Amino acid sequence: MTPACLKVMDALGTPLPPDLAAHVAGCEDCRALAGGFEALESIAPSGGDAGAGAPGTGLETAHRLALEELTARPRATPWWRELLVLLGVDVGVMALGLALLGRGSWVGNQAAPWVVAGVGLLILALVGAGTYLALAPQRRKVPSWGALLLGATVVAVAQLAGGTGQRMRPPPMGGLGCMASEVLLSVVPLACVLVLLCRSAFQPVRAVAAGLSAGGVSLLVIHVHCSDGTAGHLLTGHLAPWLALAGLAVLLRSRLPTRSHAP
Repeated sequence: MTPACLKVMDALGTPLPPDLAAHVAGCEDCRALAGGFEALESIAPSGGDAGAGAPGTGLETAHRLALEELTARPRATPWWRELLVLLGVDVGVMALGLALLGRGSWVGNQAAPWVVAGVGLLILALVGAGTYLALAPQRRKVPSWGALLLGATVVAVAQLAGGTGQRMRPPPMGGLGCMASEVLLSVVPLACVLVLLCRSAFQPVRAVAAGLSAGGVSLLVIHVHCSDGTAGHLLTGHLAPWLALAGLAVLLRSRLPTRSHAP
């Protein structure tokens, strides 16, 4: 929030001087704010039964509330701080999950070490990229849906291609155990990212990115820990719960209240 932005706030509802009009043209936040006030003016009653002076009442109230909010919080919290906090939570859950499930042996996957590491790095990259897409300010140059689809496809294919084909436990029990572990380990990351997403308007692409990244935390833990490498087990016990968590994130976020509609 710059001094020019504050001047624009003070002048809302009146014709802007040339210098402030030029600032609005180059400031995305001020354009959104000015557009919102223009929308309010267009739907405000024009007299009649509302009585004299009624058209300006709503605008004056909105103006006063906006100024009060700016006075209380003159500077917005940098979005990257929330990104770092969420990534810290993800790393903590990963370490805790590996410690609890490994019981002294962090790696149970029977594939070659370079395969385990390669697939793990791909999942880590998706966790980071998904968190970024979920929380970063809107950027028109980032093809979000295409990036998410490509990332999810690469991780899924790498997971299946890196399987050893070895079956360690009967299909029902092994798959259910990995499913349960994956869901439980995703509770904290998913809850944290949903809380942060409620600070802006609901956008499906952000919710999908949040679900894929939150589920990727447990997917990485299960990938490193699980010794069953059959394709059926990887599909039902690893990938299916991960994709289901992404869908759950969209459903939950669509039903949660939005605390702020700021751009």
